[in-house]
Amino acid sequence: MPKKIVSVINQKGGVGKTTTVVNLATSLAAIGQKTLIIDLDPQGNASTGVGIPQNKRSSTIYNVFSKNVEIKDAIHHSGISNLDIIPSAVELAAAEVELSGQRNLLKEILKNIHNDYDIILIDCPPSLGMLTINALYASNSILIPVQCEFFALEGLSHLIKTYETVIQNIDGNQDLEIEGVLLTMYDKRNNLTEEVEIEVRKVFGEAVYKTVIPRNIRISEAPSYGLPVMMYDIACPGSIAYINLAKEFVQRNGIVI
Repeated sequence: MPKKIVSVINQKGGVGKTTTVVNLATSLAAIGQKTLIIDLDPQGNASTGVGIPQNKRSSTIYNVFSKNVEIKDAIHHSGISNLDIIPSAVELAAAEVELSGQRNLLKEILKNIHNDYDIILIDCPPSLGMLTINALYASNSILIPVQCEFFALEGLSHLIKTYETVIQNIDGNQDLEIEGVLLTMYDKRNNLTEEVEIEVRKVFGEAVYKTVIPRNIRISEAPSYGLPVMMYDIACPGSIAYINLAKEFVQRNGIVI
């Protein structure tokens, strides 16, 4: 299997989940890690974010789940060296029903590309349905972006309960670990940001990345150009933060580059 299969997950939308997938994947690819994004969010924003618009998605992860397409035939090459993606489609929303009882389908599918990538990042939908459960069963670890806002910890506690349920399930994924907790939309001018950071670090300790992702207009602008932020503006604070996140990710996992 790849060195790492990581689900980037938070059931709350708007926390920087897809942005983190796109930009962490790009940073890892830039340092030579053969990286694959699996876009499991029916909104398909990760696909758009690496330059694969709707009309360029000849096959998607939905087609793979439906057994109409082999997984290798659903892989699209981004314009970024070492970075591929299996895109999403709006039809994927129907898979929540169609996947009923099939928790291990994604895990079985990924065995067909087990030697092809160093790292697979799964962009989960902002819900805890069957798509997310499939991602959790297929993964080695989960990365949790947390927006620096009032309700962050409440949402995080629900997510951790789901994580614990999966690893305790008799046929679940007992090896699933917390890769890390990532503070996003960080604004050091805001007292609430500091309060959330203190509380999250108190609860999760070393699991919280030292790197924080700032509020940055360039991060918001880049997806509209179909680009990761470091390809849109390499010098902006958002790019520097995601590059630092990749360095920390590599160090934590003992990856030799």
